Amino acid sequence: MQRLRVAGLALVLAFCTAQARAEELSGTLKKIKETGSIALGFRDSSIPFSYLDDNQKPIGYAMDICYAIVDAVKQELKLDKLAVELVPVSSSTRIPLLANGTIDLECGSTTNNPERERQVAFSHTHFLTATRFISKKANKLDLIEDLKGKSVVATSGTSNIKQLIETNAARHLGINVIHAKDHAEAFLMVENDRAVAFVMDDILLAAFAVGSKDPAAYVISSDAFSKPEPCGIMLRRDDPAFKKVVDAATSALYQSPDGLRLYDKWFMQKIPPKGLNLNVPMRPELRQEFAKPSDSSDPDAYKVM
Repeated sequence: MQRLRVAGLALVLAFCTAQARAEELSGTLKKIKETGSIALGFRDSSIPFSYLDDNQKPIGYAMDICYAIVDAVKQELKLDKLAVELVPVSSSTRIPLLANGTIDLECGSTTNNPERERQVAFSHTHFLTATRFISKKANKLDLIEDLKGKSVVATSGTSNIKQLIETNAARHLGINVIHAKDHAEAFLMVENDRAVAFVMDDILLAAFAVGSKDPAAYVISSDAFSKPEPCGIMLRRDDPAFKKVVDAATSALYQSPDGLRLYDKWFMQKIPPKGLNLNVPMRPELRQEFAKPSDSSDPDAYKVM
């Protein structure tokens, strides 16, 4: 009888412990545990970070990083399986959809800056990019001052269009700023001469040039609207437990040989669907970041020591 009582007590304690552990979960981890799924926001034309292949499947550098985070979440929650829901987002919708719980991670080329940090959180930095403009070589534009009085396009909802607007006002350039709904539309406006330049992250501009009908016809400005800015995977603010898992996953990836192989896969080799090679070697600043991962929004924090 005594043994039965002890066994019964052990079962009760085990049940209470399991229940307590379940109750300890909060925020995104609790949501994922209860639903058995995690929602990833993807972009349709942010090559090579997040874009659609020929089968309309989201692929890219940031998508691969997000899948590494998914594996870490699955392990953290001790789940046998974890469904992945893929949700399309744009520059304008990515933060609202993250805030309202529609997506749990935004897998793209979003820059981490102090303004966004008041709304969302970021993983460790996976890329550093500066805001420049692309134009047709025939127009002989290279400096920001060369855009004076001309029509220039940028994507709505991005930090890039904000930088363009602020620079235009500060320097009294009289630029006609055109708002495009996405990156693809913005580049098309330059192709069709509706705008003389497209202002965006330089790596994305390089991808559009390489993928165009006539890559040799385009040039990216040497003049920049910003210092090199950090890009990361976006997640909800004030969720330390989930961020801890995300940071551990990205830190482990970047500090391992897999981090360099992942970069090489998307920036130094032919990528689908067209087999284009961006040929963008990893810069010393990012190599340093991979060695000592950081989620800082301060561009000066990434200076090579």
